[in-house]
Amino acid sequence: MTTPRHVPVLLDRVVALLAPALDHSDAVLVDATLGLGGHSEAVLARCELARVVGIDRDPRALELSRERLAPYGDRFTAVHAVYDEIPDVLDDLGLAHVDGVLFDLGVSSMQLDLAERGFAYSVDAPLDMRMDSGARGGPTAADVLNTYEGRDLVRVLRDYGEERMARRIADAIVRERAKEPFTTSGRLVALLYDVIPAPARRTGGHPAKRTFQALRMEVNDELRVLERAMPAAIDAIGVGGRVVVEAYHSLEDRLVKRAFTAATASDVPEDLPFVPEGHEPALRLVTRGSEQASAAEIAENPRAASVRLRAIERVRPHDGKGAA
Repeated sequence: MTTPRHVPVLLDRVVALLAPALDHSDAVLVDATLGLGGHSEAVLARCELARVVGIDRDPRALELSRERLAPYGDRFTAVHAVYDEIPDVLDDLGLAHVDGVLFDLGVSSMQLDLAERGFAYSVDAPLDMRMDSGARGGPTAADVLNTYEGRDLVRVLRDYGEERMARRIADAIVRERAKEPFTTSGRLVALLYDVIPAPARRTGGHPAKRTFQALRMEVNDELRVLERAMPAAIDAIGVGGRVVVEAYHSLEDRLVKRAFTAATASDVPEDLPFVPEGHEPALRLVTRGSEQASAAEIAENPRAASVRLRAIERVRPHDGKGAA
């Protein structure tokens, strides 16, 4: 097994956005996508009053992050869960609210770098792509390729991969799986090279990129999980608390933007010339639109190229009366 590497995207900016919310005793950050713990380590090192609850559905990530963050003792707690389970995690830990929630969405560096997980198209490996490959992991990418109806494959490739040649690819998959089921990534990559015309392969990166992204998002139910997780995270923060999200896919970023816009909207009619006391929005946007990585960071870490960073802060209690 190869040793994974982990380069957190926009690390300094993420910590800067979280720090004001964590600058008090007993502050708690939920790192909802723990991975190898790079963001959590930076928070623990720079925000000395805070503790971190790290959530991940990948048992291997939890194992490695526990080792990495062991020097911080009981300031770090690792939890095996999916990030839409934030309310249950906090309830189990006896936490009424927290001071920050961080999401670094998409596939982690560790998952890409461990060939045997099947996330990468650069090496031939079993078509797994489950972020949790244990008992609760569910169907694999091979299961999707071999069992979905053609029209459902088209939907997955078009909606999650934004693949313009979704129908052509789906037809080829259905045709080829009738000869022999798909089991490894190499055969799928070869099919994509055959199906996607040369002119199209010269733009937009590797021809397998969009298909692999789409399969990963389908296998792990990523958009539906995120749709549930956003309101749960917003509801979990107390006054002064912040939710910070790094998204790498346009559909993810659109979902985050929609959740943040709804949370910061006033409930008074638009034509009212003032906002009555008690009707001010309970949250405010911290970032103006979405922030992107600099050219220098992208050159150093190409995975930062597509990141969109957004942050929101609670400025009023949940009920408008007392503490959150």
